[in-house]
Amino acid sequence: MPRTRLRTRFLLSMVLITAGLTALSLLVVRHSMQSHVREGIVQDLRNSVTTFQNFQHDREVMLTHSAELVADLPITRAIMTAHDPATIQDASKDVWQLTGSDLLVLANRNGTVVALHTKTPGFTRGAAQQYFERSLNEEDSSHWWFGAHHLYQTFVQPVYFGSKTEGPLLGFLIIGYEIDDRLAREVSKVSSSQVAFSYGDEIVATTLTPFQAQGPGVHSLAAGYSQSGPQNVEVGQENFVATSLDLSGRQQTPVRLTVLGSYDQAAKFLDNLNRLLLLLGLTAVLIGSGLVFLISHTFTRPLASLVEGVRALEHGDFYHPLDPRGSDEVAELTSAFDRMRASLLKTQQALLESEQLATIGRMASSISHDLRHALAAVVANSEFLCDGRLTSAQREELYQEVRTGVNQMTDLIDSLLEFARTRESLNPTYASVVETVQRAMQAVRLHPRHQGTLIEVHSNGQGSAWFDPRKLERALYNLLLNACEAAPSSEGRVQVTVDRTGSSVTIAVSDNGPGIAEPIRDKLFHPFVSYGKQNGTGLGLTVVQKIVQDHGGQVLMERTSDAQTVFRITIPGGAPQGSMDAGDDERTARPFLPVNNDRAIENSIRHSDT
Repeated sequence: MPRTRLRTRFLLSMVLITAGLTALSLLVVRHSMQSHVREGIVQDLRNSVTTFQNFQHDREVMLTHSAELVADLPITRAIMTAHDPATIQDASKDVWQLTGSDLLVLANRNGTVVALHTKTPGFTRGAAQQYFERSLNEEDSSHWWFGAHHLYQTFVQPVYFGSKTEGPLLGFLIIGYEIDDRLAREVSKVSSSQVAFSYGDEIVATTLTPFQAQGPGVHSLAAGYSQSGPQNVEVGQENFVATSLDLSGRQQTPVRLTVLGSYDQAAKFLDNLNRLLLLLGLTAVLIGSGLVFLISHTFTRPLASLVEGVRALEHGDFYHPLDPRGSDEVAELTSAFDRMRASLLKTQQALLESEQLATIGRMASSISHDLRHALAAVVANSEFLCDGRLTSAQREELYQEVRTGVNQMTDLIDSLLEFARTRESLNPTYASVVETVQRAMQAVRLHPRHQGTLIEVHSNGQGSAWFDPRKLERALYNLLLNACEAAPSSEGRVQVTVDRTGSSVTIAVSDNGPGIAEPIRDKLFHPFVSYGKQNGTGLGLTVVQKIVQDHGGQVLMERTSDAQTVFRITIPGGAPQGSMDAGDDERTARPFLPVNNDRAIENSIRHSDT
């Protein structure tokens, strides 16, 4: 899982914090502005309602006074003295035109409507009679009459013959003014808002469009179904804040004025402000991110340098440059790490020197022991050869023992020299791996202690490849010798398997011995590691690893258990650079000659084992 750098954490944290605070600020400002805008609209509506109430009061006073003047006119009194309704209807037309009203009704002293004039048809005498009788029972100076979808504000004045106190009652004069769209527009101009007049739940005059006026929210407000106070209402996909004013007083059917202030139009300013705030917020995030990056870079750059120094120390580089300048905690930590690194370097050098001395001591001890043993045998047998009483057979036997001791010392010296040789010392040729295995197997079989061990070789072919036959034979001899020594003395079994996979050749050597001892499993290929052998030098497997690695391959202990141990050698089978092509195989490769008896005897007594 990839790790996040400290600088990135700082940057992401600051970006998130800045973005969160900016978003929170925008939300708070938006909510505050919405509340402020709504309060402004509500206040405007209240002012509009107050203004209309003042206007309506002045208007009612003026119209009442106008009705009184018309009722006191001689022509009105003369008309009301007539008893024929048709005569009154015709004669009152001039009075109606004189008043300039939308509705004129005359009733006799008995309360019967005898004349009716309207600018718009549909309002009948029957409706006028009904509303007139109702108005007589009301104490208000103005009344509301409704008919044929027309709403009139009427003023009832009695007509007397003479003065009001002494003259007899001739009848009643009713003047009405229609609440129409023209009046709604005038009120809308005064209030700077949309208005709607309603009678019950029917809208009779409004500045809203017909589509907006049909909205359920407007009818609910007009009919008084909603709660008192300003209400939010959606009218034709536009949001309004609305309030209603009851104009009918004690009248049974309410007459209301609904004033609506558009919230969306007022919110346009809020949207522009939100865009400005959002732009400012994004700018703040970008600028803040840049500042955080610079600040975090300033603070984390010494930490990054220190981390690079730690990584370099992890890979063994004790001289990676560090910059401990400064007086903060990071500089102090860098200085402490530099001192620790210098101390570790001194300690490592001391340990290396101690390890080298210990290795030289172990090597000198092991070599001196083996050389002393072989030299003792050579000296002793040489002294015996000086005895003139020995037979030829005895001299031959002593000579062979001397030769065996010399071969042991030679093999030990060859093993030591193998570590000093480089890969360039190889002499690769195109040869058969199986034949090399068989020669190593023959040399081990001639060893007196392992003649009872069964050695089997399995191969899917000759396994020809490019390698140094002499050195590979030496490595296989060491593995086979170790396998035979690990196998039980009776029913011991060693199996060698040669397999070619692609361009590589694999050689597996297994035995049915007790397995590798636990103390040496982790350091099996280290030099001078031996376990349970009196004459072991601890160089056998080390030589095997060196030879295989020189060939560009690898040797592994594949499996070890109580019943079997397997060592697997894998070497590349291709031709090395600069050598002959693989197509020149056996025709140009050096042939392998049979091993003579002397060479087999020498191989049988060599024991560079672990």
